[in-house]
Amino acid sequence: MAYNEKDLRSKAEAYLAAEQNDCFKAEVQAELEAQNWEALFDRFYTSLAFGTAGMRGIIGGGTNRMNSFMVSKVTQGLADYLNTASENPSVVIAFDSRNYSDLFAKQAAQVLAANGVSVYLYTTLHPVPMLSFAVRYLQTTAGIVITASHNPAPYNGYKVYWRDGGQVTPPHDFSIAERANAVKAKDIKIISEESARSKGLLVPVPDKVDEAYYHAALRTLRRPALVQDSPITVVYTPLHGSGNVPVQHLMHNLGITVHVVKEQQEPNGNFPTVPLPNPEHPEAMKMAINLAREVKADIVLGTDPDADRLGIAIPIDEAKREYTLLTGNQIAVLLVDYLISADSEKNLGKRPLVVKSLVTTDLVAQVTAHHGGRCKDVLTGFKYIAEQMAALEGPKGESEYFLFGCEESFGYLAMPSVRDKDAISSALVAVEMMSWWARKGMSLNDRLEEIYRQYGFYTELVISEEYEGARGKEKMASIMAALRSLKVGSSLAGATITSMEDLLDGSQSRLPSSDVVIIHLDNGEKVVVRPSGTEPKIKYYLFFKADYADRASFEATLGRRVKAYRAAFA
Repeated sequence: MAYNEKDLRSKAEAYLAAEQNDCFKAEVQAELEAQNWEALFDRFYTSLAFGTAGMRGIIGGGTNRMNSFMVSKVTQGLADYLNTASENPSVVIAFDSRNYSDLFAKQAAQVLAANGVSVYLYTTLHPVPMLSFAVRYLQTTAGIVITASHNPAPYNGYKVYWRDGGQVTPPHDFSIAERANAVKAKDIKIISEESARSKGLLVPVPDKVDEAYYHAALRTLRRPALVQDSPITVVYTPLHGSGNVPVQHLMHNLGITVHVVKEQQEPNGNFPTVPLPNPEHPEAMKMAINLAREVKADIVLGTDPDADRLGIAIPIDEAKREYTLLTGNQIAVLLVDYLISADSEKNLGKRPLVVKSLVTTDLVAQVTAHHGGRCKDVLTGFKYIAEQMAALEGPKGESEYFLFGCEESFGYLAMPSVRDKDAISSALVAVEMMSWWARKGMSLNDRLEEIYRQYGFYTELVISEEYEGARGKEKMASIMAALRSLKVGSSLAGATITSMEDLLDGSQSRLPSSDVVIIHLDNGEKVVVRPSGTEPKIKYYLFFKADYADRASFEATLGRRVKAYRAAFA
């Protein structure tokens, strides 16, 4: 590839003049001195943009990287918007265990303070759900979390929340993005940490906020007496992230025996024991499952670095020698089944509302409807679930209450005072659920099989394809254009398309416009295709259903069906 060396040098030198961190400056300076134009092109061919709720990227020097300058740039844009949206704006900031998260959190605080915005800053790492709770509890205008969630170790990110505790949504997200992306280096205001504290613009988050969160999390339990001092054994891994302290605190409060994977207990942004700190992946949960075999655990729990995703493994034999890692959809089904059943015994007088992403199993809707609840599909992103929760604070709340929100990517929420997925409180509910079925002489696997017998066998798979770099964006656009060229009657993976829904063409009104294509096939299968909003990848969600009696024959052909889809999407 031919590079405009003069342009790259100009961009690099402008960045070097603006960046305050010597480490990031040294990376770019070294590339300049070596005249490594290919590497410089990757660092500067674009700038990390503030998207619908924040930004995320590889840590390093350059405008296409996460660093102190880019954090300052985005924070200045946020400050500009806050000062137009509120007379006395305030922000609470949290950070997880990723490399430079604490540094980026302080950088954001100093920029906000320089713009007259009051800041609460956590002094220790805290997970996403506790930040969401803190925004509501402290009644701040906004919140920030420095995290890249479950991404690989080289990444970090910046997420913004609004006063309702959910990630920013229109019109705030567009207004913040417009300002943040337009900020120039000369526009950025910053003061020292000492100056911010002396002016009263930067204070630590009060300890009472954590205590209030813990109290609210315990209230999500439907049968607290069932769990208190329960003789069960739990194995837990925080995967080097922020969930360790809150999960252990709550479990010990309940008198539950918890064995933590020691090698993964301490915060470490390099995540040295796993290739990817994501409880969705079997490799990430391997050490926890090995420990479970040793201590004969009744349930295995894992949270990602910012503790908004929860993984669960369960024993599948009485001797507790073999464990299976539940899928995100299976966990969602089990949790909604337990919660809605428990609430139906209380006769609360309101209809339960369950909100799920449109790529989450339709079995959740079946279970909800069976118990007289309403299930609402929303776009992928927990902020859309938070929007439905906020709507219940109006007239809708007179007839409905929020029961549960879920995403197939291991995100769950049963705690109304949080407005993002919450692995901490969901872990408590999972332990209670397991205890309930154990008291009835059943394992969670037994209960899952009962659900399949009642509603039919549902299974879902995700094909995820990555497209890195500048060429990757072009490839993703080409793939989505090709999918949109398909018509009813066209063939896909050996089946015939019976209906298509393009959420981007304006032909539907049930969901906001989004880069998503939904395809129904004549064999009863469904495909949902969407580019990721935070990563350079396209995800293909495959939905299958069979009568329970035909499960064995269906599973025998599943591999062939998935292979056909992979070939179609290649």
